[in-house]
Amino acid sequence: MSSDPRALIAVLRNSHERLAGLVQPLTADQLRAQSYDTEWTIAQVLSHLGSGAEIATLSLAAALGGRGQLDQSAFPAIWDAWNNRAPGMQAADALTWDGEHVRRLEQLTDAELDSIRLDFFGRELNAAALIRLRLSEHAMHVWDVAVSVDPGASVAGDAILPVMEQVTQLFQFVAKPAGDSFRVRLRTTEPDGDYLLDVGESVTLSGWADGSAVDGEITLPAEALLRLFYGRLDPEHTPQYSAEGIELDRLRAVFPGF
Repeated sequence: MSSDPRALIAVLRNSHERLAGLVQPLTADQLRAQSYDTEWTIAQVLSHLGSGAEIATLSLAAALGGRGQLDQSAFPAIWDAWNNRAPGMQAADALTWDGEHVRRLEQLTDAELDSIRLDFFGRELNAAALIRLRLSEHAMHVWDVAVSVDPGASVAGDAILPVMEQVTQLFQFVAKPAGDSFRVRLRTTEPDGDYLLDVGESVTLSGWADGSAVDGEITLPAEALLRLFYGRLDPEHTPQYSAEGIELDRLRAVFPGF
């Protein structure tokens, strides 16, 4: 699925519908309540998703036809406009912009999807990579809202693998080993997975190879591993897991969140 843009668009559509279902019943007081992010209210998370949808729409326009350049000078004005909205408008406009961005993706022809190229900090993104970039932000922030309403909320199951692929490509930015060095086997359920996390001067995640030397092994749900990488696996939101030879806190320290 990770290379099929239409499949990724379908997952993004599901994430939008989940967000709408969460937000529409919220009262004004609930919108002003703290989200999972200690620095943002729920309305501010929605503002971030709304400005992201507006920027993603600009990115899509720039990427169509392989033009591939986006004028980032427009971003501060967009962020300021969203920050200056009242909480109720942040929520309403976020759903509007987010829905419109998904609709634009759904309306693209196969030829238009094939033509997408965007320069992103030195990497060329095709349609699948561009959509996966938005999906990774979207799915995690939807969880930030969902867990504020339901402490047992999980990341949407259909988003887990594509978002996992996205975040592991960004380990050079999100992982902070701080001098620690270890190798751990990570086994996941729902879906099943088997990985080797190698922490040293850099941090990498690869498929497990029999015979690999490790310091320990941890088994946990795949969505929990994904949240670990995003710095969202605090003890209060950690499902049942097993660990042998290594403590989960040691991994938490490598992924402080971003």
